[in-house]
Amino acid sequence: MTLLYSEVEEELRAAVRGLLADRCPPAAVLGRVGSEPCDLDLWKTLAGEIGVAGLLVPEELGGAGASASEAAVVLEELGRAVAPVPFLTSAVLATRALLPTGDALLGELAEGRRTAALVVSFAASPYRPGRGAALRLEDGRLSGTVTGVAGADVADVLLVPFEGRLYEVADAVVEVVPSLDLTRPVAAVTLSGAPAREVGECDLAAVLRFGAGLLASEQLGVAEWCLGTTLSYVKERHQFARPIGSFQAIKHRLADLWLDVVRARAAARGAAADLGDIPVAVAQSWNAGVAVRAAEEALQLHGGIGMTWEHPVHLYLKRAKATEIALGTPGDHREALASLAGVPGPEGGQQ
Repeated sequence: MTLLYSEVEEELRAAVRGLLADRCPPAAVLGRVGSEPCDLDLWKTLAGEIGVAGLLVPEELGGAGASASEAAVVLEELGRAVAPVPFLTSAVLATRALLPTGDALLGELAEGRRTAALVVSFAASPYRPGRGAALRLEDGRLSGTVTGVAGADVADVLLVPFEGRLYEVADAVVEVVPSLDLTRPVAAVTLSGAPAREVGECDLAAVLRFGAGLLASEQLGVAEWCLGTTLSYVKERHQFARPIGSFQAIKHRLADLWLDVVRARAAARGAAADLGDIPVAVAQSWNAGVAVRAAEEALQLHGGIGMTWEHPVHLYLKRAKATEIALGTPGDHREALASLAGVPGPEGGQQ
């Protein structure tokens, strides 16, 4: 395993970053808030011209046959831009759930002709995969509600995991609900005797672990943007006739944050290279908190302008806070890591 980026990964990064710089600057993301958060035109370009939608799909099924490391690079760049596209929900979570089945739908997802969403609460985790779901299956029809589903509002296909099987459903009611993250809406999906096509087996815990491991790369991208943007700002903002970045207290805060981000990069790369229980738990235990700290520091060190809706830093703080509870909280992952490492918890059950 290497934590370095390959030449192919750097080329992929350059292609995605160039497109996002042109089509998804902060001003464009801010302009979509409150109207139509998801940029489907941008998604079609990413999927059709760069081929990100099919990265995880094998070549024989119409995809690129790439590894999770390439998908992680894309997530880093999407995190840097808080890009409102369904890559994580469709090309990672839904695609990963479909892969063991070899279903023909994978080819359509890989080409970007359709977008899918896995009907699982974004607050579910590899350790509690059923969180937020209340479903029942009778005579080939699914009924019930799943809350907090990310990507359902723009999905052409809804995939519902239930009791170890994966089903494609129609006739679902998707109701978008208020979300802290203005660039990734969540919805309540209600099924009332919806016809369900059985697709195949589904190890939901494994799918969520896979998603959590790659989510660490998105959190890394958020943290890197916050650090880089703040560094540029403190070099330009003057107070007492000198750049505020020259003050020792500011230097120390940013030096500490830089170390946190470097560690987050190592954790994210480690998880992408080996999406096992321990690397994923390590990455989420660390990266979720680093993204939040980086965004909080960015907001504070930008001073008055950082507190306004006109500056994009609030989008990054909201994305960081939302992903901190997505696919398992840091506490969930630390508890799992302690168990995996054989480290006993505090006596009396205290956390």
